[in-house]
Amino acid sequence: MSEVKKKFLHDADNIAFNKKHRATIKFNISRYDQAVERGRKRYSNLELAKERGSYIKQKTVDNLDLFLVQFEQNITSNGAEVIWAEDSGEAIQEILKILKQNGAKLLVKSKSMTTEEVDFNEHVEEAGVHSLETDLGEYIVQLAGEKPYHIVTPCMHKSKEDIADLFHEKFNTPEKSTPEYLTEYVRKLLRDSFTKADVGVTGANFLIADTGAIALTENEGNAMMTFSFPKVHIVIAGIEKLVPSMKDLGLMWPLLAAHGTGQQITVYNSIVSGPKQSNEVDGPEKMYVILLDNKRSELYQKDDQYLSLKCIRCGACLNACPIYKNIGGYTYAATYSGPIGSVITPFYNGFADYNHLSSACSVCGKCTEVCPVKIPLHNLLLYNRRDAVEQGNGSFVWNQGMKGFEFAFSKRSRLDMVGGKMKNRLAAFGKNALGDQKQVPKFADQSFSQQWKSKHKNND
Repeated sequence: MSEVKKKFLHDADNIAFNKKHRATIKFNISRYDQAVERGRKRYSNLELAKERGSYIKQKTVDNLDLFLVQFEQNITSNGAEVIWAEDSGEAIQEILKILKQNGAKLLVKSKSMTTEEVDFNEHVEEAGVHSLETDLGEYIVQLAGEKPYHIVTPCMHKSKEDIADLFHEKFNTPEKSTPEYLTEYVRKLLRDSFTKADVGVTGANFLIADTGAIALTENEGNAMMTFSFPKVHIVIAGIEKLVPSMKDLGLMWPLLAAHGTGQQITVYNSIVSGPKQSNEVDGPEKMYVILLDNKRSELYQKDDQYLSLKCIRCGACLNACPIYKNIGGYTYAATYSGPIGSVITPFYNGFADYNHLSSACSVCGKCTEVCPVKIPLHNLLLYNRRDAVEQGNGSFVWNQGMKGFEFAFSKRSRLDMVGGKMKNRLAAFGKNALGDQKQVPKFADQSFSQQWKSKHKNND
């Protein structure tokens, strides 16, 4: 068993029975559920919208090479520079080069899971450039020295009391400060940084091929200030973030909002097609777009799991997943958690170490049901399990045990070959399979089928 898997099992066992954590997640996700339920009801035909969203992303993925070239040509003609990064190492190398060329000392950054994927903050801080998160949730976890807990709601694991305590510790704000007070406090704190920053860094919710532009959606206005004030704008985006046309945003933005936060549309939506032109007053003087592969091309080659590249990162599958709601985001020990993370992380981080995430699933299918672009997530997790077996990633004991399980359970007569005492002895070998909080049930001396036959034989 890999060390990563051992840690996963240990952390899952601990957090699943942490009552405070469960109460916080239950409350926060319940608020999400209420909002999203209202958001979905705004659609007269939600299923049709999801079908269309699925079609657009399927079309994009099926023609990814063509749309990538089109995007590069169009945004380059608008004055931006496109940089292709094969992996996170290349991405960081190019970023540090840009920061050095522009004499950067301070950069402001809007929420971006792709930057988390390449450990952006850690690398630029090592290079002597201060990276300041400007999304409120991201700022809170950065202040706490943590990673985002959730791909949409970075500090979902914290209650308002936790956050008030954190700010009191770091800034000596009044104890038990309200969320409104703390939001205003951070707003004033960050405003000065936007005007002083040398570089602004964003991700991209969508890359628009036909116009050569990036689309950003947010609720705080911080992303808009991140790319507007500094003289240099760096965009880091996965190569799968494409949509073919500007007109597709009319469908994709509301779908993302409804499933991500329950809104009809997110508060701030920006389209950035390059640095400022000669006739423009505002905007960055330089714009770099780093297109990150980082094993996405390998995932693209898979006959089944390539469908995960359709994901628009709304977070709906995380909030619907019973496993995520019990073990939380940090237990996955990966940038992307929940069902979508369990599908793609083995490809990004290595099957040998991370294939266990594909088994952190009850196959209830709720993730597939809520996905706005109709990714069959629970099926993809099963395909991952199949590939893990075919690659020999299971332990010898596990593989032999599963062969024995298959042999015994393929016929009822085989299960009845031994009585209850022997079954209980065999079950004792897996006494920790259900964790420390549950016990393996005891087998009766006779199976139900044996009792049934015996009863009816006596009645005859």
